[in-house]
Formats: sequence, C-alpha cells, structure tokens
Amino acid sequence: MKQSIFSRVAQLAKANLNALLDSAEDPQKMLDQMVRDYSENIREAESAVAQTIGNLRMAEDDHKRAVDDANTWGKKAIAASRKADEFRAAGNSVDADKFDALAKVAIGRQLTAESTAKAQAPALAAQNQVVDQLKNGLDMMRGKLGELTAKRNELANRARVAATQSQVNEALKALDGGDPTSAIGRYEDKVRRQEATVRGQQELAASSLDAQFASLEDLGEQTEVEARLAALKSMDRKAIDY
Repeated sequence: MKQSIFSRVAQLAKANLNALLDSAEDPQKMLDQMVRDYSENIREAESAVAQTIGNLRMAEDDHKRAVDDANTWGKKAIAASRKADEFRAAGNSVDADKFDALAKVAIGRQLTAESTAKAQAPALAAQNQVVDQLKNGLDMMRGKLGELTAKRNELANRARVAATQSQVNEALKALDGGDPTSAIGRYEDKVRRQEATVRGQQELAASSLDAQFASLEDLGEQTEVEARLAALKSMDRKAIDY
C-alpha cells in the first residue's frame, strides 16, 4: 500500500507538465486538479507514514518493556540472593534455599526478558531506518508540492498575461483594419475636392466676368468709332455748305 502511494506520487512528480499543458483544453483547471491530486496523494502518504511511525512506537514500547523487565528481574534476583545469604549466615538454611530458588526464578525471567529485548533490537533498528526514509520522502513530496504549486501559479499568471496580450493584439489589429485616421484622411480629400471645386467655380465666374467687361470695352470702342464717324460727316457737310 505504502509502495503504491509513493509510486503514484513519484510518477506525478516526474510528469512533463509543459507537454500536458499543450494538450489541455483548460490549462488552469488541469493545473488546479494536479495540485489537488498531489495534495491528496501526500495526505494518503502521511497517513501511511503515521501508521508506520505508530507501529514503531509500539515496538519501541515493547522493547523498553523487555529491557525494563530484565532490569527489574535482575534487581529481584540480587535482592533474593542477598536475602538467602542473610538466612544462611544466620543458620537458617531452609529460608536461605527458598530465597536462592526465588533468585534463580528471577534470573530466569531476567534472561527471558534480555533475550526478548535482544531479538527485538534488529527489527527496531530497521523500523527506525524505514521511518527516517519515509519522513525524508514526505519532506521531498512536500517540496515537490511547493514546486508544483509555484509552477501552477507561474503558468497561470503567464496564461493571463498572454490572454491579455492577445486581446491587445486583436484590438490593435482591428484598429489597423479600421484606422480612424484613414477615415479622416478620406474626409480631408473630400474637403480638398470641394475646395478645388469652389476655386474652379470662382475661376469660371471670374472668366465670365472678364468676358463681359471685354464685351463692354468692345462696345465702347464701337460706339466711339460711330461717334467720330458721325462727327466727321457733320464736319464735311458744314464744309460743303460754305
């Protein structure tokens, strides 16, 4: 079970995040889901490691109990042996033999407890090593989660910036396609044409007016000629009359 949990987490940690993002329809949702999945895997691993640590503590308690029992029975053996020596020194061999027998029982219990503690020691050391490895693994997983979260945040920010830039580019593109200054330029051309038309009309009007004045001048010259001719004829008639 624990191996399965750590295998899944290791595979997730080694996943090519950028390749996954390329194929994802919604990278933000995918990244959020990856963080949630990774966090859940870590919680499962933490539960398994906690159980392993609990088993280790129970084993440590059993080992300590065996050591304590060995010490206790050793002390009882010493006490019984001393008591037997006291009775034997007093000439009470019956009680002395009785306490020597108790000392032997205590020594037997002490040997059993020492044997149990000795047998437990290798397994206890191995369990401590496993727990240390699991703790280190959890620390690495938490570090990976921090990296994954930071990567998620970075890519999400980059995605937002890219989306904003894309909107700006689209706006600029639309502006290029419908540049208001181009419309102003067309309007300016229209105004210039209107102004040119007005100038043409003015020139045409001026030309017509000049023609009229020219006609008047021609008429004046003709009138003058007629007047002078009439004057000449008048003078000729006067000369004939004389």
